[in-house]
Amino acid sequence: MLFALFYVAAIVILVLHFTGFLARHNIEWLVLVLAVAVFPAVIYL
Repeated sequence: MLFALFYVAAIVILVLHFTGFLARHNIEWLVLVLAVAVFPAVIYL
């Protein structure tokens, strides 16, 4: 269940990034937070 919520949040953040919403509202740092959150999963898998 937690994986599903994580993936939904990741997709929403990426869509907002590519539409320019994050840059307009100065919250582009969410993409970096997403990258840091994915990093441990990449190492352990």
